[in-house]
Amino acid sequence: MLHSGKEPAVLVVEAGNTTTTFAVFLDGLVADTVTITTDSLFVPDQLQELLHPFRAAYPGMRDAVLCSVVPGVSAAVVGQLAQLLPGTVMQVGSRLNLPFLLQYDSPESFGADRIALCAAGRQLFPGKAVIALDIGTAITFDVLDGCGSYLGGFIMPGLDLMARSLHERTAQLPLVAIAPPEELLGRSTAECIRNGIFWGCVSQIDGLTARIMKTLMDQGQVAPAVMATGGNAPAVAPLLRVETLLVEHAVARGAHYLYQLNRPCL
Repeated sequence: MLHSGKEPAVLVVEAGNTTTTFAVFLDGLVADTVTITTDSLFVPDQLQELLHPFRAAYPGMRDAVLCSVVPGVSAAVVGQLAQLLPGTVMQVGSRLNLPFLLQYDSPESFGADRIALCAAGRQLFPGKAVIALDIGTAITFDVLDGCGSYLGGFIMPGLDLMARSLHERTAQLPLVAIAPPEELLGRSTAECIRNGIFWGCVSQIDGLTARIMKTLMDQGQVAPAVMATGGNAPAVAPLLRVETLLVEHAVARGAHYLYQLNRPCL
């Protein structure tokens, strides 16, 4: 089935450490998505086969946006996208026209995913302070004030990284898949690991979020909005003490917003 809209479809490629999501945006909304493992991007012809149904369904799609935290993927995918699509391939980075003021010691080292997530925060909560959480392979906090100035953040290991570290750095602890536990306390080694990591993560995010909110409010800011995305966000966000907006495809949405802001300059 062919699709048409007021604006041409735009492809956003969000390449993370573990998975890569391809999202087609039509009239500012996510119209189609597919997610694959990031490693499979290096399989010959994988990208061409994956994009074939998108190109058939959205014949007006010309441009693409790449938001990648994996340098090897960036180098490999940009060239392929340029060959497969007739328009421009934009890469998310600190040199773009940003909807926030990025105050960071080395702006070029600020991850593309964090740039896109901050952009999404500004789009969703204009004029308001924002705490943006990405609960994935790593857990990141990024904080904007109500004027759109970047105040700073945190980077911590995610749930799966914590589980893997316990397994790899000890002699007897097993590798445990982390999922929301039914009870607070564990009654086996596996349960103790799972419950400790999961509830520890929830409490850690709760505690840091409370500290950030107090700091902002002590500075005269209105209570910030809190948003969350990432693979483990659906499990963690509903258990946080502060009201948290769970935003699906927030990084891709932010990347598309950056495309809209920078399109005249491309």
